[in-house]
Parts: sequence; C-alpha cells; structure tokens
Amino acid sequence: MKIATWNVNSLRARADRVEAWLERSDADVLALQETKCKDENFPWELFERAGYEVAHFGLSQWNGVAIASRVGLDNVERTFAGQPAFGKGGKDPVQEARAIGADCGGVRVWSLYVPNGRGLEDEHMGYKLRWLDELRGQAAGWMAADPEARIALVGDWNIAPQDDDVWDIDYFLSEGLTHVSAPERAAFQAFLDEGFVDPVRAEHPGPGVYTYWDYTQLRFPKKEGMRIDFQLLSPALARQVSRTWIDRDERKGKGASDHAPVVVEFSGLDA
Repeated sequence: MKIATWNVNSLRARADRVEAWLERSDADVLALQETKCKDENFPWELFERAGYEVAHFGLSQWNGVAIASRVGLDNVERTFAGQPAFGKGGKDPVQEARAIGADCGGVRVWSLYVPNGRGLEDEHMGYKLRWLDELRGQAAGWMAADPEARIALVGDWNIAPQDDDVWDIDYFLSEGLTHVSAPERAAFQAFLDEGFVDPVRAEHPGPGVYTYWDYTQLRFPKKEGMRIDFQLLSPALARQVSRTWIDRDERKGKGASDHAPVVVEFSGLDA
C-alpha cells in the first residue's frame, strides 16, 4: 500500500499532471493540499476516472485539502476537533480549509496544510503555533486511546525542522525568515516527542533533500530548496514502512507545482 502527500498549488491548474501522476505512481492514497477551489469547483471526475473515491474541503480560492483513496474512504472529518480559526486584525475568526481526515485501508489519514507564519512577528505566526499545538494535543489523545492505531499526519507543514532542510540556513537566519525559527521547530518536534515517526528522513537524510523549491530566482535548477512536506506516522504504522521516496522529477517541466510528492510504501497493509 502506498500513501502519498502533495501540495499541488492549485488542483484545477494541474489536473492533467495529477491524473498522470496517479497512473504512473500507482498510489493507493493521495493527500492533497492547496487545492485552491471550493467544493463545487473541485474536479471530482478526475479521480472517478482513475478509480478513486475522494473527499475535499474547500471554502474559497485559497487553501483547500483533499484525500483520494482506492482502498476505502470512511469517517471523513473536515477539521480536527479544536482546530483554531483565524481572524485578521481582530476580526471574527473564520475556519480555514486546512485539515481533512478519513479512514483509508485501515489507516487514519489526515491531509494537513499547516498555516504559514508569514513573519516572525506576524499575527499568523501565533495562529500557526496554536494550530500545531491543538493538532498535537488531539494526535496524542488518539494514540493514548489506542497505542496500536495506524495514523498518518501528512502534508505541507511549512516548517524546516533541521538546518539541512534549507539550502542556506545562514541566509534564513540573517533575514529573519519563518519556517526555521525556534518556536516553529519546537512545535514540530513536539509531534516526534509524542512518538510520531518521520520515516522519509530516516531513509533520505539531508543535506540537499528537499520537497519544495520556490518559483522565483531559479531556485529549482540551483537546487535551492526546502524540506517542508512530511508524513508523520504513529509507531504502529511506522513499523510497517517498507520504503519511501520524494518524487523530485514531478517538480520538473512546464506547469509543475512548487512542491514534490512524498510517498511512503507499507508492507502488511491490504491495498
């Protein structure tokens, strides 16, 4: 069984690439982020043609998350319990389409698009840290309730947890950029402290192993990327990992997303 996560940065703009990738990769479950469409604009037929059930959560032309599965799609949840909302400048908080969960082939999969802090002093940073802390608390509760639960927290985390996860840590620190700050890294580490496992790093350590390359300044050909897309797995699920990879080739060519798919293959799970 293969589970993949991919920030597609506008699904409708990359529908052909997504459809071709599903056929080529033979993924059983694909978690998507930044679909950038409402439910009524979602290309449902794309996944139906490919033999997948799909659940989507989209409220506007921003954000948006989905899970496509050919191994079952049950108990769909839009947002996790307690998921913080955001109100800019003190306005009434609005819930954003950043999390969707479903049971797929015996695995509880969450497709997550963690908020971007935007700036170290920006109000979005506080929102990001609250969002992560609430998710961590919920995830810890799921594992406490069932230590053998198979849980996959996958998506765009908008955090580079280690110095090797960016092309030049000195540049990031000197410019006071997000994604590498101590509070963000501590929020990510908290999931590992709860027992979640990052199997991709174990098999593909840095430096130079990235999942995202900005469109500007020729970041991709210069190999100036960031590792910010992850699959964090509960211990019971991590024990069944057989191999992992980052499909860097999908970042190539015309019309590519600025993120690459991250794939984990499992043994002993019925696909």
